[in-house]
Amino acid sequence: MIEIMDTTLRDGEQTSGVSFATPEKLSIAKLLLEELCVDRIEIASARVSEGEFASVKKIAKWAKDNGHIDKIEVLGFVDDKASLEWIKNAGCKVINLLCKGSENHCTHQLRKTPEQHLADIKNVIKNAVEMDVQVNIYLEDWSNGMRNSEQYVFYMVDNLKDEPIKRFMLPDTLGILNPSETLQFCMKMIGRYPELHFDFHAHNDYDLAVANVYEAVKAGVKGVHVTVNGLGERAGNAPLSSAVAVIHDQLKQKTNVNESNINSVSKLIESYSGIRIPANKPVIGDNVFTQVAGIHADGDNKHNLYYNDLLPERFGRERVYALGKTSGKANILKNLQMLGIELDNEMMQLVTQRVIELGDRKEMVTMDELPYIVSDVIKSANAHNLIKIVNYNFSITKGLRPIASVKLDIRGEIYEQSAAGDGQYNAISKALYKIYKSLNKPTPELLDYEVVIPPGGKTDAIVQTIITWQFDGKTFRTRGLDGDQTVAALKATEKMLNIIESGDIPVKQC
Repeated sequence: MIEIMDTTLRDGEQTSGVSFATPEKLSIAKLLLEELCVDRIEIASARVSEGEFASVKKIAKWAKDNGHIDKIEVLGFVDDKASLEWIKNAGCKVINLLCKGSENHCTHQLRKTPEQHLADIKNVIKNAVEMDVQVNIYLEDWSNGMRNSEQYVFYMVDNLKDEPIKRFMLPDTLGILNPSETLQFCMKMIGRYPELHFDFHAHNDYDLAVANVYEAVKAGVKGVHVTVNGLGERAGNAPLSSAVAVIHDQLKQKTNVNESNINSVSKLIESYSGIRIPANKPVIGDNVFTQVAGIHADGDNKHNLYYNDLLPERFGRERVYALGKTSGKANILKNLQMLGIELDNEMMQLVTQRVIELGDRKEMVTMDELPYIVSDVIKSANAHNLIKIVNYNFSITKGLRPIASVKLDIRGEIYEQSAAGDGQYNAISKALYKIYKSLNKPTPELLDYEVVIPPGGKTDAIVQTIITWQFDGKTFRTRGLDGDQTVAALKATEKMLNIIESGDIPVKQC
C-alpha cells in the first residue's frame, strides 16, 4: 500500500496568485481526507501569519473532532522551539521538519557545518518528544545532495536514523531529477536504510514529476507527495490525479484514494484556486475522455478497440464522442445511440455532412446540439427549394443604420436589392421585401422571433432561430440552425419563402 500525502494547502498554496481563505482551507481539508481518502495532508508552514494560524487552528479542531488529527501535518523549521510551539498552540501533533539535504544549502544558506546543523536538528527532535509532537524530516534539496554531495546525505541520515523520526522525506526541491536518477537515488537510500520509511516529493520543472513518482515507487518508497491539479511553486508538484492513476495501473500498487471523487474535488479546487485545469490534462481535463476521430468511435463500437484502463467511470466521468470535421459517421452514431435516435442511411449521411460543415469552421458540436441538427436536416430534406438566398452582405457602422444587400434566386431568376434597417436582420428583411414588392408577390407578417441555444452553453457551434409567421390567415414556424444568430434567422426565412412559394403552408408547425 502506497501512502499518499497531499500538500495542496501548503506547497500548492505557493502557486503564484493562489491564496485560500480559511473556509476554503477547511473545505479542502475535509474533501481530501473524507472524499478522496488521502492518508495525510500538509496544511501550512509554521509561523507564516496570524491568518494562517487561525486557519490551521480551525482545521485542527475539525480534525480532532473527527478522528483525523494524526493525519494533519505542518511544515516547521530548525528553530529550537519556535515552530513546535506554533504547531502545538494551533492544536496539531505532527511537524514536517525542514532540514538541509544538500551540503550546498547547509554551507551557503545556513552558513553552518554539517555537524552544527545536525546538532540543531537533534535539539528540535528532543524538544518535539518533550512536547508530544511527532516528527517527519524533509531533506530539502536532497536531489542536488545526491548529485553533488552524496556523503553529506549519508552523514545526515546515518546520524538521524535512530532518532524518533517517523518518516524521511526526499524532495526533488528544484525539479531537477530525471526518472533514471530518481530510481538510482531512491534505491541507494532504501538499500542503505531498509528499515526507514521514505517519502518522495516531486516537483515538475521538467514535466517529469509523475514519471519520477513512478520510478520512486518502483524503487520501493512507501509514500509520495502530491497536490490536487498539480498546484505548486514554479511548474507545480506531481498532480494527485495522474500520480494515483499511474500507481494503480502502471505499477499495480494500491492506495487508499477514492478515484471516483478525483474529478469533482479537482473541479472544486480549480474554482477555489482560480487556476484553470488544461483541457488536455490527463484524468481531469475536459477533453481527455472525448473521442473526436470517427475511426476511434467506430473501433469502440467494435469491441471497445480504443479504450484503455483509464475508464472515465472510474473517476466519476463519462466518455464523450465529440462531433467535428473528423468525426465521421461512427461518432455521430455513438451520440445518436446515447440519445435514443435512429436514422436511416440517407439521413445519417445528411447529418454527417452538416456536422462536417460546422467542423470546417473550427467549431465543435455537442451531444446536446445534435437533436437540433437532426431536426433541421430532416425538415430541410423534405423542403421544396424553389427559392434560394444566393448571397448576402451586412454592413454595420457606428452611428449609422445597418445596411444589407441580398441576392435571391426565385425559380431560376436572380434578383438583388439593398436596404437599411434597425438591425442586421431587419435590414435584410427590408431588402427581401423590396424584391417581393417589385414582383407584386405577397409577403408574410413576422409574429415572433426566438433564439435558442442548446443546453450546456460551452460551445459556439449552434444557435437555433425560430420565427413565427402569419400568411394567408395561417400561422406557422420555421427554424434555422447556424453558429451565427443572423445567419440562422436567414435560413429560417429561406424556409418560409419556400413554404409560401410552394403553397404548402401547414396549419401548425412546431
